[in-house]
Amino acid sequence: MSQQTVEPEAIRRARAEFPKMRERDLAQKLSVSEAEFVAAHCGHGVTRIAPDVERLLKGLEALGPVMALTRNESAVHEKIGVYEKVTASRQHAIVLGSDIDLRIFPSHWAHGFAVEKGSGADKRYSLQFFDAAGDAVHKVHLRGDSNLYAYQQLVETLAMGDQSQQVVTSTPAPKPVETAAEGDAELFDTLRQRWADMKDVHQFVSILRTLKLSRYQAVHMIGDDFAWRLDGSALGAMMSHAVAQEIPIMCFVGSRGCIQIHSGPVMNVKPMGPWLNVMDPTFHLHLRTDHVAELWAVRKPTKDGHVTSLEAYDAKGSLIIQFFGKRHEGEGEREDWRFLIEHLPRVPRATAA
Repeated sequence: MSQQTVEPEAIRRARAEFPKMRERDLAQKLSVSEAEFVAAHCGHGVTRIAPDVERLLKGLEALGPVMALTRNESAVHEKIGVYEKVTASRQHAIVLGSDIDLRIFPSHWAHGFAVEKGSGADKRYSLQFFDAAGDAVHKVHLRGDSNLYAYQQLVETLAMGDQSQQVVTSTPAPKPVETAAEGDAELFDTLRQRWADMKDVHQFVSILRTLKLSRYQAVHMIGDDFAWRLDGSALGAMMSHAVAQEIPIMCFVGSRGCIQIHSGPVMNVKPMGPWLNVMDPTFHLHLRTDHVAELWAVRKPTKDGHVTSLEAYDAKGSLIIQFFGKRHEGEGEREDWRFLIEHLPRVPRATAA
């Protein structure tokens, strides 16, 4: 555990000095976590709330349309819609709304805040949640047509007695750079067998856990019939073809505590410097393409035939983002999506290894 080293007053002074800088960027400039930055404003437009996923999700539907935001270091995923079709427990939570689709891991939700910024007609409201390290796991931003009264009632319900302006964070151990697992013939054979026997893509995580492999190691090891490396241009090409051919996709971005999913078409793709942006009416994506070290096409068997994903990894071997063709449980994969992924430019295996 680490105590906050920058006093709350100093954080608030920095906010006043750099009013237009994003909170996350200013927190990095001050060498504090984003949770520490937000907590410093408790009593100044910020209220500390319980990071209670069950109570939160049960109250969010009443807010009506809002913007849900989940991000990692390289991708920001924003969806506009209503929190509906909620199933929540202390271990797992799912939101299966037509627009907001989430897989939540409550054990990683350590700190919560209700944040009010601006004044008058420009006043903005959000609920922000952070993990033990102080990194954002999920945020909910109100919109002009959101139910402000329901928001205020929810904040009142979740408000904590402790409104201190400091949080204690735990610095996570540095994540080792993933390397391809090589030379273990028995492990390779076991992975091949279990991969080939999959009936559901959700079995993949348990296979990795049992074999003590990372996702990155598995795609490097498995062989070209199940995973093949793609050229760096393939990501932009996939998005361009999906737009031009009106192929509905699924786009997954995750933090430690939440995976957020878009299902549907993409229409308005705008590259800007290193960023690849999607700016559709209910879906915004901001992806740092310069953080993508490797692209892979990955094929997994299911009882309905195999499904194919495009996966982007950073320089440490961490998954940044995943794309699938849109499908429902019990349906086969879209032929246009499969054709697209199988015809993207590849990196020869000798070069990819």
